[in-house]
Amino acid sequence: MQMISMILSLLCGVALFLFGMSLMGDGLKSVAGNKLEIFLYRMTNTPLKGILLGMGVTSVIQSSSATTVMVIGFVNSGLMKLNQAIAITLGANIGTSITGWILCLSYIEGSAGIAKLLSSATISAIAAIAGILCRMLSKRSVHRSLGNILLGFAVLMVGMQMMSAAVSPLKDSAVFTRTITMFANPLLGILLGIVMTAILQSASASIGILQALSVTGALTFATAFPVILGIGVGASCPVMLSAIGANKNGKRTALAYLLENLFGMVIWLVGFYTLNAFLKFPFVNMTVNPVLIALVNSAVRIVTAICLFPFIGAMERLLMLLVKDSAEDLEDIADSADFDLLEERLLNMPALALGQAERVVNGMSRKVRKNVGRALNLIQTFSQEKYEKVQRKEDLIDKYESKTGEYLIQLSKQRMDSKQTRRVTMLLRAVGDLERIGDYASNIARVTHQINDENITFSTDAQRDLNVAIQAERDLVNDTMKSFQENDLQTAMCVKPRSAGLSYLCEILKARHIGRLSRGECNLTQGTAYTELLNSFERIASHCVAVSGVVRREHQAHPDYHVHSAKAFELSEAQYQQIYEDFLAKYDVLSNEERPLSVEDEAVQ
Repeated sequence: MQMISMILSLLCGVALFLFGMSLMGDGLKSVAGNKLEIFLYRMTNTPLKGILLGMGVTSVIQSSSATTVMVIGFVNSGLMKLNQAIAITLGANIGTSITGWILCLSYIEGSAGIAKLLSSATISAIAAIAGILCRMLSKRSVHRSLGNILLGFAVLMVGMQMMSAAVSPLKDSAVFTRTITMFANPLLGILLGIVMTAILQSASASIGILQALSVTGALTFATAFPVILGIGVGASCPVMLSAIGANKNGKRTALAYLLENLFGMVIWLVGFYTLNAFLKFPFVNMTVNPVLIALVNSAVRIVTAICLFPFIGAMERLLMLLVKDSAEDLEDIADSADFDLLEERLLNMPALALGQAERVVNGMSRKVRKNVGRALNLIQTFSQEKYEKVQRKEDLIDKYESKTGEYLIQLSKQRMDSKQTRRVTMLLRAVGDLERIGDYASNIARVTHQINDENITFSTDAQRDLNVAIQAERDLVNDTMKSFQENDLQTAMCVKPRSAGLSYLCEILKARHIGRLSRGECNLTQGTAYTELLNSFERIASHCVAVSGVVRREHQAHPDYHVHSAKAFELSEAQYQQIYEDFLAKYDVLSNEERPLSVEDEAVQ
């Protein structure tokens, strides 16, 4: 019974420790706001800065795993390069050792005077009282977060005291002493550290348990050292799990964290035990205490980072070999190459900078055209892999808008002639409309995902009508992007009447589908999905008109006109009507029996 009580007390202490650390870390992140993320992806232009920032951020949030997971997100979204991520994770490994020093406070004891005031019980009590007062009395979120930090610290300290009290009786147990000495074998010690940390999902918690065990007086350096090495490797488990679903660079970042700890373990195993074989270090069999464990933990991580720092480039190459790029990954890399054209040094030469920006916007239009095509294909043949590709390319299109828009805004501040100023403005308009087309393509893909998940099927007539609209939409987008990329006025002139024709076609199809609903041939769920697809078609068509307007304005505008005076070429009424009717004739969904005006009137109504 005594053993069961001891185990329960130990587990309770671990639970309180983990909760306190989580509460304190969340509070620290809330106080810092999004500044941590900003520092991480803006201030890592050199490996040394990356290490220092990784160390600093991890010291704040008290979790190297959380820092690395954050970095995986940045790498996954393209905001950070792999070599930057490697440097940050090296720093994160150092930063996580700070927790061990904080835990040393729980072992401060005293019987009188100042020593008593600095005891762990007094520190915990002050932190808890201050924390609960902040939580209860303050209305500002930052003060409430500060209260969470203090409460988390108090709970963490109480948890450590519970763990220490739970294992304290073991100091007189011969069985425990014999058991703990087994782990003086380096391999067994490393295995214990890995398993313990993989279960707890926290290197700090494992170090805390090791510090608690050290108060028994049975823990020697020979036993603690290999366990500390194993703890670093075990801390990689939550990071590896977080990389599930990430792209190749995200997986490489997670693997980098594991490899850093593995390489560190090998360096220390080979270096320390080889030297010990010759020099016979006198401290190997010395009993350790919590402070010495914190010291060894920090030393291991700092020396590992110093040893691996010169090899960040080599590690990046190794990771590229271990996680190879597929054809699609190489395509993504090629897609992102356009951004290299937006060279800031060219901003002082507006003609060159404008030419580069035009190339990037043309590249964006090609990505948009392809992604609309992928989304339309999903309506007819759904594939989870292709759906994910549409969403991934949508993220890329968003990045085009962000980077190109920012570049064009910077360019607009330079001294340019009226023609260049007008062109910059037109490109900014085009970028916005292209991004919106990409958004609606993504929405089409999401609707197809819903259709697939809910096993929605359309009637034969509905699917046939939808296939006609799909082809009309595909042709309209292709013509729009062709006119934009080639500055083709003749094709651009046709976009507006064809867009009107597609909108009318969609209204007809909606009316026909309402008829099927009223006859009970389709249900409301089918009708909602069907209508949402057609609505997205119409929205894309309207933005195609705006994109074609850029080409039409470019040809109409006189070089001396102000940008706001530039009017688009417009067709005559007869030309417009002819293209409109040709479009409806090409994508005809009405049978001869349905040709009377009453059907068209019903569609409009």
